[in-house]
Amino acid sequence: MTQVTETPAAAGTATTAGARAHAREQHGRTANTMRYVPAASAPAPLLAGLPDGAAASVSWAESLAFGRYAVMTLARGTRVRLTDTSGDACVHALLYRAGAPYERLNIADTVKVPWQAYPAAGHPLLSDAGRLMATIVADTSSRHDPLTGATTLAGNTARYGAGSVHSASPAARELLTLGALKTGLGPSDVAPSLSFFKGITVDPAGSITFTGSAGPGAAVDLLLQMDAVLVLANTAHPLDPRPDFTGTAADILSWHAPQDLAALEAGTLTSPLAPEHLQALHNTEHDLTARNAR
Repeated sequence: MTQVTETPAAAGTATTAGARAHAREQHGRTANTMRYVPAASAPAPLLAGLPDGAAASVSWAESLAFGRYAVMTLARGTRVRLTDTSGDACVHALLYRAGAPYERLNIADTVKVPWQAYPAAGHPLLSDAGRLMATIVADTSSRHDPLTGATTLAGNTARYGAGSVHSASPAARELLTLGALKTGLGPSDVAPSLSFFKGITVDPAGSITFTGSAGPGAAVDLLLQMDAVLVLANTAHPLDPRPDFTGTAADILSWHAPQDLAALEAGTLTSPLAPEHLQALHNTEHDLTARNAR
């Protein structure tokens, strides 16, 4: 999570009472990058663009600093908006089924099943059980990467001099692992991730070319088809050619939008669903019906 450090006051914190008073003075203070609790207390720019009536159901509002991670358990029918506010974020994402984390985002199937290596609006995010975990329902970036994976401790150490979570250049896999640990999982549960806001292209020979960012303000919306744990890490892309570890914050905003589930299935939220997407959706709905009937 985002950490904000402050130099302790020179006087007044030497005693327990003084330290308590100083700590309580921090209540209500804000920083440029932080999670807002309650979410509806987030500043107006972060809440801007919400659909009519959605402000009452905001469940997550956060500005995620570059080099940090975030974790949240979200309900089915939640819509999650990620925004590359200043144009230099790279958000690596993992999804786990809430309550059954052995089912998780499968990047290979997410690319293979819909016959598409370039995620954009209408793209399904599939689990390793053939079920629909989420759908990209809006996208103004079109610069995403399901193929390259996340940066590693060894890679960042070789390139930037460090890669651990608390270093100046934390690797994506290290941050995602820490997020997974917060949900009771471990390093072996950190599968390949999907990266948002830094794109790639693949030429006919199979070579991957880094295409970078779409620029400030690009956003992508995900609609969750099931209760899920979303783990995010905002850190460098493995193919970023710049020698320095650099990037900017990403905004996270989620709200409950159960009406979008029916619109998605009906083909009115995005373009009509391809057969593979529709079958994965039906697989999820069938499983939910069976579980609720017990």
